[in-house]
Amino acid sequence: MKVSSVKEMRAMDQYAIENLWLPEEILMENAGMASSIVLSRHVGIKNRKFAVLCGIGNNGGDGLVVARKILSNGGIPKVFIIGDPGKYKGAAKTNFDILSRLPIDVQNVRSAKTVQKDIRHCHCIVDAIFGTGLDREVDGLCREVIELVNSSGKNILSIDIPSGVNGDTGQMMGIAVGGALTVAFGLPKYGNMLYPGYGLCGKLYVSHISFPPGLYDSDSIKVQTNSFIKLPPRDPNAHKGSVGDVLFIAGASTYFGAPYFSALSFLRAGGGYSRLAAPKSIAALLAKRGAEIVFLPQKETREGALSLENKRQLLELSEKVDMVAIGPGVSLHASTQQLVRELVEEIKKPIIIDGDGITAIAHKMAVVKNRKAPTILTPHMGEMARIVKSSISDIDRRKIETLQNASREIGAFVVLKGAHSLIGAPDGRVFINLSGNPGMATAGSGDVLTGTIAAMFGLGLPVEEAVRKGVFIHGLAGDLAASAKGEDGITAQDILEHLPMAMKTDRKGFDEDSLQKYSDPCVI
Repeated sequence: MKVSSVKEMRAMDQYAIENLWLPEEILMENAGMASSIVLSRHVGIKNRKFAVLCGIGNNGGDGLVVARKILSNGGIPKVFIIGDPGKYKGAAKTNFDILSRLPIDVQNVRSAKTVQKDIRHCHCIVDAIFGTGLDREVDGLCREVIELVNSSGKNILSIDIPSGVNGDTGQMMGIAVGGALTVAFGLPKYGNMLYPGYGLCGKLYVSHISFPPGLYDSDSIKVQTNSFIKLPPRDPNAHKGSVGDVLFIAGASTYFGAPYFSALSFLRAGGGYSRLAAPKSIAALLAKRGAEIVFLPQKETREGALSLENKRQLLELSEKVDMVAIGPGVSLHASTQQLVRELVEEIKKPIIIDGDGITAIAHKMAVVKNRKAPTILTPHMGEMARIVKSSISDIDRRKIETLQNASREIGAFVVLKGAHSLIGAPDGRVFINLSGNPGMATAGSGDVLTGTIAAMFGLGLPVEEAVRKGVFIHGLAGDLAASAKGEDGITAQDILEHLPMAMKTDRKGFDEDSLQKYSDPCVI
């Protein structure tokens, strides 16, 4: 499913009104109808009491329609308007005028106490205070009301997005409603899909409110969810060389985990031939943990890092494999960093750059831009900050825009790791991944991702699909680990060990709960 920015959604609204002759009143009516359908499914309406909290913008207008639908279906709505109702305009004013003629109790909120009693005794709260365009911190009366809503323990339905969540970033603007249900209109916005906004939405629904598919599924909308990609079947006659032959250039005397996790995760996710070029002093120790890996001991510096002297041999080795993964735990030693840059520039095969490898090329991105073969970068936020020469806080405020610009600029696939990892393609498309959990924020997790992406390529997926599928399978393995052990204390080893089950689950099919978690929002 496509995911839009606030600006894109405003443009769609405007196009529908001006070019398709869909009046604003119809769009608002459809939004209210979809919300009432969700209420009917999850809460029930007849003979139930609802506190409908409305701001004075179009989001509040949607709430007014919901109140009318509740009344029409036998429910008992009570509307609380936060702000001056005299400021309603357009369709929102029309719906306020209609509501004024119906037997619905409408109160203007002067203090949080105005709504306290009704919230305590209602069956459900409808949150229509702020919409997706909120760009300021929530304070004063609105903050007090939201605090009351959050502490109520009641069912909550948020209209379009939980009030207080920024529609473009998913960040809380000081405070935000945490609901059980949300109905987004037109398309989900970035803020519906990015944390913490995604977590505050509860179960997310979408209503296209009469937009035609050509509008909400346009190629001009570059962001979408990381939808399901079918794994290629394993050939009954497969051998280790036919399901991926990958060279991992990784490790240093002070980094044992990164080379192990990256090279072995490739095998655990279905890859066939995992070659690990690591400093000779650690090869024997690593072999005790991962005997299935083919070790290629390399010359090393006095500090135990990969030596620049290995360049020719590594280039020759790269010609024999399908893909090269470079960087996990190679250290920040100057000559090793130089080795990485020169290899990235000269290797002619698809390449994944992770960890210390990203640090090596971050200030000389020309080595990536000049490559002819596909390149995949897997930075966390700190590494992304080095790539784009910005602060983590700035990136956090515009993750998708930053990722789009970086992927286009360097001509690479970039996986920005984190809660709902983002996958940027060189043409500006961005995919929002829905698998994974907070417990995966642990050392070595990114190394497992590197090997998993390489395995998807080895199994026969094209590069773009291999990246997308690798990110999903990695997150699924983390979810399976969390299900078995809980999110606290998950290690990279746990994620690694659950990769085979993740592959099995993906091939066999998901149970109903998992299917809901990993599927696009339900369309009303």
